[in-house]
Amino acid sequence: MSNRVRQQAILRLVRDRAISTQAGLVEALREEGHDVVQTTVSRDVQELGLAKVRAPSGRLVYAAPGADDADRRHAIGVAMRRYATGVERAGALVVVTTPSGYASALAQAIDEGRHPTIAGTIAGDNTIFVASRNGTSVAALADELRQYLEKD
Repeated sequence: MSNRVRQQAILRLVRDRAISTQAGLVEALREEGHDVVQTTVSRDVQELGLAKVRAPSGRLVYAAPGADDADRRHAIGVAMRRYATGVERAGALVVVTTPSGYASALAQAIDEGRHPTIAGTIAGDNTIFVASRNGTSVAALADELRQYLEKD
């Protein structure tokens, strides 16, 4: 099997399935009849620039580089609905509240989602400070994060 065919199969698999390990990729490729070893898959992962992203399930899975902004925002929305209990603007920051012990998990999901208007987060036990990028309206960011809580 050619390098190109195998790498196209990998891209299709990570798009269609939640695969979190190289061993999982090897297994999925073998199920489709590709004869591969983990060292080859490891090289393919590096060459393709695959990254681990948080799936809606909360699990880290492989994704192709340049994941679509809509996918990233969806992942952030899923995490917000799972963990957040409130959102409010506080000066130059957005404050997101969670039940005790969940702020870190939500902050990590927000950071890994690489939202284009979020510079970063700082998490405590039940509170997250979300800093917007320069030129971004804090009020608009707070409204967007609040809207995630209102969606089904």
